[in-house]
Amino acid sequence: MKDLLYFTLLLTSTACKTNSKATEKEAFKTDVTIEIDQIMTDSISIRALDYLHTDYWYSGSDGQYGRINAATGEVKKFQLTSKEARKMEYRSIAVTEQYTYLLSAGNPALIYKITHATNEVKLVYTELGDQVFYDSMKFWNDQEGIAFGDPIEDCLSIIKTIDGGQTWTKSKCTRLPKFIIGEAAFAASNSNISIYTDNVWLVTGGAAARVLHSKDRGSTWESYDTPIIAGGEMTGIYAIDFIDDQRGILIGGDWNNKEDNAANKAITDDGGKTWKLMDAGSGPGYCSDIVFIPETEGKEILAVGPQGIWWSGTQGNSWKKLSDKGFYTVKMINNKEGFLAGRSKVSKFILNKLE
Repeated sequence: MKDLLYFTLLLTSTACKTNSKATEKEAFKTDVTIEIDQIMTDSISIRALDYLHTDYWYSGSDGQYGRINAATGEVKKFQLTSKEARKMEYRSIAVTEQYTYLLSAGNPALIYKITHATNEVKLVYTELGDQVFYDSMKFWNDQEGIAFGDPIEDCLSIIKTIDGGQTWTKSKCTRLPKFIIGEAAFAASNSNISIYTDNVWLVTGGAAARVLHSKDRGSTWESYDTPIIAGGEMTGIYAIDFIDDQRGILIGGDWNNKEDNAANKAITDDGGKTWKLMDAGSGPGYCSDIVFIPETEGKEILAVGPQGIWWSGTQGNSWKKLSDKGFYTVKMINNKEGFLAGRSKVSKFILNKLE
């Protein structure tokens, strides 16, 4: 099924191009439409999506995962074989040159490693406990990865591997920022971790909406406050994206009040130390994912959630809603093409921009 959704944007506004030295103002004027082509339907909920070279990988409920050729749209579906594995939702995925890693949400926490060359599937991590709940996972390369989850004792859960997932080490509470009671994370889109070179940023919600930052791949940490709404069980930050070691964006809000866009999205140009709220007048309310659009030097942003898809060409100073179709997560190949995943579906999309 192919939906051609036209929402014409004639947007003339001032965009701020920021860096550590100066701020320049420039005009931005573009007509934008979005074309959405549904690639796959299924009975599962898909919250994890990653891309490498020519393939998208997804994972979801019932132990199911798959690979989609970005050019042809060909879908190959798989399912984990063990009874225990099939009970879990896999809301985190990470794809490297040689491997794909799947991480379950809930108890038990299971990490599976899939070798691309042989299609071998191996369980490489198990963690049991009533409070165990992991939310997101990223890898720098085939060997080094990190996963982030809810608190177990007196700190948030962070596990790391340096040997391709064969062994995982949990960070000690004494090495992490002081825990705030009621603070947690959300497994909404595998997007509450962002990595760039040696940097890694994690975002929280609940009692606090903070950014945890490490400059050394998780060996040491700092925490930064944000102006994002917090204090409720389902409030806080749901997704974060960095384009370099200084420029980042984040989004979230109140899952119980999805239309509220007052304090749910922000931008930084100093590595996450300080955050400025984006426009609340025309922008999206609660969203589960946000990305810098590639090849636009950080000017263009795409945000997705159950209420639809939004685009900004002004670093979040103004927004345009492109579609009412709801999705959980988004990945983009270039400045025009990408994939979206949500409940029971994966779709390809193209942004048509007439400048």
